[in-house]
Amino acid sequence: MPDIRHRVGIEAPIGEVYDAVATRDGLAAWWTRDTRGESRPGGELTFYFGGPEAAAIMGIEALAPSSSVRWRCLEGPDDWRDTTLTFDLRSNGTETALLFTHAGWRDPVEFMHHCSTKWAYFLLGLKAGLEGGKATPWPDDRPVSSWG
Repeated sequence: MPDIRHRVGIEAPIGEVYDAVATRDGLAAWWTRDTRGESRPGGELTFYFGGPEAAAIMGIEALAPSSSVRWRCLEGPDDWRDTTLTFDLRSNGTETALLFTHAGWRDPVEFMHHCSTKWAYFLLGLKAGLEGGKATPWPDDRPVSSWG
């Protein structure tokens, strides 16, 4: 099965990067401002991108402070259902390396290409926000195509 993979070096302490990917407020600061739910093992986070229905619901499978976050997509686009998303963190001298994986896609469809670009965009926004710049979560993000 194909996966989306990105590595971003962030000049911020590993604990700050972890909070940005593991907490509802952290995620709202760089992915979508409309993030709801409880970020705890067994909990669910719901993400909205302007519509009345949730764009994605993620089951929280694991949280390892300053180390990793793992979600399973419970609801969302058909191509996302039952995929796994992980944020693995490594301290690397003056930066924290964030290794992002969106695994388990059934096929490398065109939507996967789009999502890879959007994930890179949002992860670079996360980097900017933690390094003193400005993150651009939805609805402040820039569309990469007519899909958003």
